[in-house]
Amino acid sequence: MAEDDVNPFESLQEQIDDAAAFIDVEDGELERLKHPERVLETNLTVEMDDGSLEVFKAFRSQFNGDRGPYKGGIRYHPGVDRDEVKALSGWMVYKCAAVGIPYGGGKGGIRVNPINLSADELERLTRSFAEELRPIIGEDRDIPAPDVNTGQREMNWIKDTYETLENTTEPGVITGKAIESGGSAGRVEATGRSVMLTAREMFAYLGRDIADATVAVQGYGNAGSVAAYLLDDLGADIVAVSDSSGAIYNPDGLNERAAKQFKRETGSVVDFEGATEELTNDELLTLDVDVLIPAALENAIDERLAREVQADVIVEAANGPLTPNADEVLVEKDVYVVPDILANAGGVTVSYFEWVQNRQRFHWTEERVNDELERVTTEAFDDLVDVYESHEVPNLRTAMYVVALRRVLQTFREGGVWP
Repeated sequence: MAEDDVNPFESLQEQIDDAAAFIDVEDGELERLKHPERVLETNLTVEMDDGSLEVFKAFRSQFNGDRGPYKGGIRYHPGVDRDEVKALSGWMVYKCAAVGIPYGGGKGGIRVNPINLSADELERLTRSFAEELRPIIGEDRDIPAPDVNTGQREMNWIKDTYETLENTTEPGVITGKAIESGGSAGRVEATGRSVMLTAREMFAYLGRDIADATVAVQGYGNAGSVAAYLLDDLGADIVAVSDSSGAIYNPDGLNERAAKQFKRETGSVVDFEGATEELTNDELLTLDVDVLIPAALENAIDERLAREVQADVIVEAANGPLTPNADEVLVEKDVYVVPDILANAGGVTVSYFEWVQNRQRFHWTEERVNDELERVTTEAFDDLVDVYESHEVPNLRTAMYVVALRRVLQTFREGGVWP
């Protein structure tokens, strides 16, 4: 299989196998941990603004519910397919277990390019999907959230559709909502904040000061841009950022907040006046920087690119941005990779806090949310380091999976097999 054709679901299974070599697990248990419990595949028929009908393929994978309700985002992207959604739902299982929150893993998506639809068409599409999801979601069953190309608006529509059809008030059915619709303070920044926190902890572990670091960010959406300005606040220099249109570079550092505003106004970071040079995404990924943050889609760094990577530390803001072959190359090169199931777990962690607040009908302050997120993230990093130093694991990813697999296995074993 060519690297460009790497199947993310097979990558997930390979990562689980790698970690399973370091724990006591039976073959049947391991097989169970590598496959989703169920996958919904549906066709959504939506009326367009011109009166025509279009059909969109949509999915929801519920991977494992041993530790709690299924949890995971919904993405709108033309590349969405069954195996991608299965992989992402599996990563959610182990992400939640890695940071010790009581959720299983789920993921959903619609195969669509949202920029081709009007706001009204997107609303009809979203409500159609919510109607299909209605029998299998709920605050104690499956709790969706935002993902690629979705946000508070779509979550509010799903919540409203569910509550209307169920004739109830249940804000905890979904997270990532607007504040007035039951959302949590700190949720928008949460994924980028955990990327910043894990980068900071990694540098402290290596005996280095994050304030002296140069940083390149591939993918300047919410997670990438928030991580950039939070790292800048710690003193790091953001020297390069990119989006799907291209990359910009300034060896003396970019004004990352201004670059985000420029992207918001123009649709791209390309042509930002604070840059001294334009690069391709591949050139950004291979810059000589201290920290590289892949924050776009999966499989961004394959074996070929990994051989050209010059960063000392990679912090995975995206889900599955490295192929398994790339991981092996980076181990050989002594590049530390802070794995996605920890680095970007801020989003699901604060989603958990939002869910807790919804259940309590009580709002936390942003300061409390951020303090709790820092506690959860730093404790999980310590758990990672403990396994990394006490086991002969090849990299940090395998160490984190060992932590997560043990937790899922323990819960499954305590519950037993029934019937």
